[in-house]
Amino acid sequence: MVKFPEAEARLFKSVFVCRKCKSKVRAPNLKVVQGKISCRKCNSRVLRPIKRK
Repeated sequence: MVKFPEAEARLFKSVFVCRKCKSKVRAPNLKVVQGKISCRKCNSRVLRPIKRK
C-alpha cells in the first residue's frame, strides 16, 4: 500500500489501537510496553500495534 518510507513512518510508526474502544493513540513504543500509556477515551492500558495492509 505505501510506496515510500516517509509515508510508512507517518502512518504506522508509534501508532497503537485500543483493544476496547478501537481508538488510535500515537505514543513511544517503550512506554506502551511498560504500561504507562492509556487510552484517551476509555483509560484502558490494553493497546496493540496498528495493522499494516
